Amino acid sequence: MNKHFIKNIDFSKPIEMESLVDYQEGRVVSRTLAQGKPLSVTLFAFDKGEEISSHSSSGDAMVYILDGEAKITIGDKDFIVKKGETIVMPANVPHALLATERFKMLLTVVFSLG
Repeated sequence: MNKHFIKNIDFSKPIEMESLVDYQEGRVVSRTLAQGKPLSVTLFAFDKGEEISSHSSSGDAMVYILDGEAKITIGDKDFIVKKGETIVMPANVPHALLATERFKMLLTVVFSLG
């Protein structure tokens, strides 16, 4: 039996990534695809106005916007990131996300193995 490292997604089948997580009114919805020491991969859907408040992570976090638009704050700088764009939030730097409109993102966090 093979051990799978990726979960909550069909194997050996083409899938539109943004279809794996649905918008819900007044909520942030997430779907974890991988979680472990070196790497975390999670899909999110944010309703307009929803946010994740300022926090920091011990890993580098890369956001890829699948749909919509978000204001992402890294340190003291704000960025508007739109569908098809990506931004990296460095480890140990405070960051926050705000849905300026509904948006979906793929979040990949890479952690040090040392």
